[in-house]
Amino acid sequence: MNRTAKVLLVLALVGVVAMAFRVSWNALRDVARAIGADNTGATLYPFVVDGLMALALIAALVLTEPAARKFALGVLAAYTLASLVLNYVHGLVPELHGGSVDWGRLADWDPANYALVLLATSLPVGSIYFGSDLVAKILHHRPDTRPGDDTDGQKTTEIEINRSMSDLEESPDTPGDTPVEPSADPIPLPVPVPVELPVPVEPVPVVSAVAAESARPRRATGRVPAAARTSRPTRTADQLLDEARRLTADWSDKELTADGIRKAVRTSAEKARGLRDTLKAERTAGSAVTDSRQDVTAAVG
Repeated sequence: MNRTAKVLLVLALVGVVAMAFRVSWNALRDVARAIGADNTGATLYPFVVDGLMALALIAALVLTEPAARKFALGVLAAYTLASLVLNYVHGLVPELHGGSVDWGRLADWDPANYALVLLATSLPVGSIYFGSDLVAKILHHRPDTRPGDDTDGQKTTEIEINRSMSDLEESPDTPGDTPVEPSADPIPLPVPVPVELPVPVEPVPVVSAVAAESARPRRATGRVPAAARTSRPTRTADQLLDEARRLTADWSDKELTADGIRKAVRTSAEKARGLRDTLKAERTAGSAVTDSRQDVTAAVG
C-alpha cells in the first residue's frame, strides 16, 4: 500500500470515528442533563467518557510493559462498556430525548435507576483518576532498547572483556603480550593397511604414534591499553632474587614456600617456585659451609 492510500485510509477512519462520537455525544449529553448537569457540563460530558476511551487506546499502543498495557486496556474496556450502557438507556427512555424526564430518573425500577445514576455520576471522577494515571505512565515510559542501538555500550563491554581476559593471561612482571602456549592437538593414529603374503606370518605389532603438539596457537584475547597497565617497572631475575633474599631473611625453612614468596615479592607462581628453589639451595650451601668451618675449628683446637 502506497503513501496516498494510507493517508486516505486514515482520513476515512477519522471520519467514521468522528461521526460515531457525534451519535454517542447526543445520548451522553441527554443523560448528563438528566443527572443534574448544566448546559456546559452536559456538552462536555461526552468528552469525559468517550475522550478517555481514546486516551486509553493510545496508551495501550504506546506502553510496552505488560502491567501498564493491561491497565490501559482495562480502562478502555470499562469506559466502552459504560458508554454502551448509557447509550442503551438513552434509547430505552424516550423522555431523555426531549429533556422532560425528572432529574435523577433514568429507569422506572428504583434499583436499576440507582445503579444507572451511580454509573453516570462516577464516570467524570473516574476519568480524572484513570486519565491522570495513564498520562503519568506515558510520561514515565521508556521505550525498549533494540539490539544494535547501543553501539557505544557494546564497544565499552567488549573493551572491558578484552581487558579482563588480558589481565588473566599477563603477570605483573611481564609487560606486553604473554606468549600463548600451543594447545595439544593429537594426531590421529595411522590405519594399518593389510598386506597379503603368500605364507602365513605372525602379525606385526603396530606402534602407536606419539601425539605431537600442534603449532596452531589459541586465539588472542586482545591487547591491554597502555593506560590500564601497571606502572611498576619490569624487574630482572637478579632484582627479584635480591628482593626475595631481603624479604625472607628472617623466615624459617618451613615458611619458605612458593606461595609465600609470590605474595611477598608479587610475582608469578612460576617465578616464585624458581626463587624458592634458589633460596633453599643457598641456605643448604650456607649450612654446609658453616658445618665445615665448625669442623675445622674443632680439629685445630
